[in-house]
Amino acid sequence: MPVPVPQQRGVPAAETPHGADLTVLVIEDDPAGSITGPELSAAAGTRVRIRTARNLTEAGRLLTDDVDCILLDLALPVPTTTTAATAAPAAPDHRPEPAPGRADELAVLTHVLRIAPLHAVLVLTAQDDTELAAEAVRVGAQDYLFRGELDARVLSRAIRYAVERKRADLAQHQLTESGLRAQENARLERGLLPTPLLEGSDLSFAARYRPGRSRALLGGDFYDTVRTPDGTVHAMIGDVCGHGPDEAALGVELRIAWRALTLAGLCGDQLLSTLQQVLEHERQSEEIFATLCTVDIAPDGRRAGLCLAGHPAPLLARHGRPARLLPYEDGGPALGLLPRARWPRRQVELGAEWSLMMYTDGLIEGRVGAGSSQRLGQDGMVAMVNSRLEQGLTGEELLEAAVAEVRELNGGELTDDVAVLLLGRDPERIRRRGRSASRPGPVSTAPPATAPAAASVQRPPLYGP
Repeated sequence: MPVPVPQQRGVPAAETPHGADLTVLVIEDDPAGSITGPELSAAAGTRVRIRTARNLTEAGRLLTDDVDCILLDLALPVPTTTTAATAAPAAPDHRPEPAPGRADELAVLTHVLRIAPLHAVLVLTAQDDTELAAEAVRVGAQDYLFRGELDARVLSRAIRYAVERKRADLAQHQLTESGLRAQENARLERGLLPTPLLEGSDLSFAARYRPGRSRALLGGDFYDTVRTPDGTVHAMIGDVCGHGPDEAALGVELRIAWRALTLAGLCGDQLLSTLQQVLEHERQSEEIFATLCTVDIAPDGRRAGLCLAGHPAPLLARHGRPARLLPYEDGGPALGLLPRARWPRRQVELGAEWSLMMYTDGLIEGRVGAGSSQRLGQDGMVAMVNSRLEQGLTGEELLEAAVAEVRELNGGELTDDVAVLLLGRDPERIRRRGRSASRPGPVSTAPPATAPAAASVQRPPLYGP
């Protein structure tokens, strides 16, 4: 009966529990001269099973999942042809190439490493060929043995060492790959975070973002701010239900779509209807929805249009007055819940000096006290922000203190994503900027440059003063 050709294991041999027993595959052209299983079992104190193969083709058939270690004779010739089963690698091979002049001597080893990348490998070599043995370890073997020193005790110890070293090598490789993936994900997520487009605006801007996922930079919450050519400042904040990587990806898609539609001139109900179409096409299931709050602030900064799609109403603080929630009775449903839904746009008077805070529900759904079932809620958030305003906090300091207090009240990290942004208008700041811009600068007496200097591009500040 023909022996079936096994598939290379998906789990490394070093990670597969076989109890205290060991299975060793010996590959040499004279297996009769090898140490027997009973000798190894006596030396190891546990049962050792030995399989023997006279060539690499036969070894490929005997390489099953219960093999713990391969004992390979480097003097074994490499067959000129190999079957697909023995030639095809089971995993990507990133091992170093043999040194120049050693490729032929290590051809049998590189072939075994290719067909068994997850197994521990011990090599047998001649007594006087230390350099070849060291090169074999550099290429990928776990250890080497000299044929003249081969006895049961030495071989038993070497096999166990090779299995443990292979386990350590695989763990280190997985750790390195995990670290590289984490760095790549961090670069990707950082690049997807928004940069506000507020050049030419007198409004201040501050934002705080904290994802609920552990070791993540991006969650299902999203926000953005842009200024259109007519001087209107548009701001948006939203929340995709859930806070996993799929929700984060959908949030980025919605944010980019909102920016493109806003710059194209859409606003209010027309913009939200189009965003709902984007959500319906991109979401993973029909149960996924997103809440959204948009404001468009007039060029004079004194009034704004407000649209709510199942999202908490923003918080408005005017000069000399306590902060209060904006009306939310006329809001529409969350995006993705109802086809052909409508989102009315409400006109809001802001005044001459104000601060507008937009946030996601992660800020108000934190608990008040460790182990408590009571939520902070909107009323608690309003009281918390007013107490900070009375302390004179504004802008970035206000948001930092608010998020820190919410975490402290919750008794630790929040499980939901949190996004908060703060827009503000300060007439005194605007007047100071105007006086600074109109003040003539010093006359330069330096000679003209021989070549025009590169123009510096002034980006709007990410956080307002």
